[in-house]
Amino acid sequence: MHVRRLRLLNSTDTGGGGMKVAFSTQDLQRVDAHFGWAKNIAIYEVSADGYQFLEAVQFDGELAEDGNEDKLAPKLEAIRDCSILYVAAIGGSGAARVVALRIHPIKVNEPEPITALLEKLQAVLQGTPPPWLRKVVNKGQKREFEIEEEEFTHA
Repeated sequence: MHVRRLRLLNSTDTGGGGMKVAFSTQDLQRVDAHFGWAKNIAIYEVSADGYQFLEAVQFDGELAEDGNEDKLAPKLEAIRDCSILYVAAIGGSGAARVVALRIHPIKVNEPEPITALLEKLQAVLQGTPPPWLRKVVNKGQKREFEIEEEEFTHA
């Protein structure tokens, strides 16, 4: 399988506190692809303040359903630092491998524009995100705990 990454020249990893979100797509406009068969994965950075396109990863070669799990490896590598993956469908072993990377897969019931999903996600981030999404947003961030120590004497 041949993999090609396309980035905008001014698109860099901003590190601006947003999370990376991946979309399985055939046309780079809609989530309309099974993860294993997707010709493209579009990756965006999303925060409560907005979203921006980061890159498109294109795959060619034999993508049809054939039980060949090796074709998932380049796709898993492409989304490794993403927090969420939107798909039209995903197989059981593919889902397990995505979850093992601490990426939350979300299945759409019918093809949906990527921009509509980004706007919905941004709106949720502006409010009070559900616990699963707060956990996903914090993926890869170091947790710091302050622990106060008190000395007790036992009489």
